[in-house]
Amino acid sequence: MTTQQQYEILRNELNEQQWRLYLGTEALKLGSGGISQVAALSGADWKTVQRGVKELKGERSRAQGRIRQVGGGRKKAIETDPTLQGDLEELLEPKGDPMSLVKWTTHSLTHLVKALSARGHRIKRTALADVLHEQGYSLKVNKKTMEGTSHADRDQQFGHINALCQQFEQKQAPAISVDCKKKELLGTFKNQGREWQPKGQETQVNVYDYRSLADGKAIPYGVYDLVHKQGFVHVGIDHETAEFAVESISRWWKRCGKGLYPQASELLITADGGGSNGVRNKLWKKALQTLANEEQLTITVAHYPPATSKWNKIEHRLFSFISINWRAKPLTSLETVIELISHTTTQEGLHVTAIKDSQTYPTGLTVTDAELQALNIVRDAFHGEWNYTIKPQDTASP
Repeated sequence: MTTQQQYEILRNELNEQQWRLYLGTEALKLGSGGISQVAALSGADWKTVQRGVKELKGERSRAQGRIRQVGGGRKKAIETDPTLQGDLEELLEPKGDPMSLVKWTTHSLTHLVKALSARGHRIKRTALADVLHEQGYSLKVNKKTMEGTSHADRDQQFGHINALCQQFEQKQAPAISVDCKKKELLGTFKNQGREWQPKGQETQVNVYDYRSLADGKAIPYGVYDLVHKQGFVHVGIDHETAEFAVESISRWWKRCGKGLYPQASELLITADGGGSNGVRNKLWKKALQTLANEEQLTITVAHYPPATSKWNKIEHRLFSFISINWRAKPLTSLETVIELISHTTTQEGLHVTAIKDSQTYPTGLTVTDAELQALNIVRDAFHGEWNYTIKPQDTASP
């Protein structure tokens, strides 16, 4: 190993003070002209070697417990350029027409460096990043927290739903949470998330998520059993309609519910207030009436109030685990979707049953006011539009 290689190795292993003292030691060993020789071989500035020699001789004080002397190091950009902070803050303010709702700003480091340069400031991207961090700025993404205005009776409805769930659970009657998961395109499309793969064997997917490139779509409608804490997903290929939603509940009941609740004569459904199972969806109520008649079930429905869909239990007790299970896996076919959903489990004992539905569900079906009035619906005294019970029509009172 040459002397120059030795210097290169130690430079990466020693801090500033240790490196300076090491250079000073080598210079003292060489004697006269040692400072110049060490500086040439190590690539260090001769002043650094000279300082190391003086610190070793006691001619210059050495910082105790520190690498640098107090006040050492390069001055901060804000200190050397007094107008930098003001100009930077001005650039970070939203720009645009004050009468417009749309604001713009050049927040990238490259744009900010160019804009500051135009104002006479010389600063590099790395130094600007340090300044921004010191001023309390950080990179942010849009955060989904705003669902809309909360209803005044939101908390009361939550309490009402919880009381209903407890009542049904105590008498071991079926209580389910339902919703439709996000529709998925079938094909070699990117799926969010990461998974362990051998180096150099990354899964290749399409650059664009165009509908025209897909082999169809998967519409997963979920049913989560709040009593037994088990999941059921009915995967369709056509449209998310009220008929499809109720067909999903019907298939859960015939495949799972009847076996789990052989003596049941009533069913509780908790659902969001919009979509295929929405509060104002007449076809949803008509389809539930058909199910109640066929299975002789008294069906109680409790909708979550507006802007509270994330509180629906199926979201964080079933759908979240499905998303985790199929992360980074392209959903290439309906069979792949069914298999990945069916293999979703948790340490708490969650198991999921998934089945496919190849039927078509036409859109645009209407329910007349006369048909709606003919349904055997009993509305709750508290927000009857959210809370109601549908009884079999053959048991209706005249």
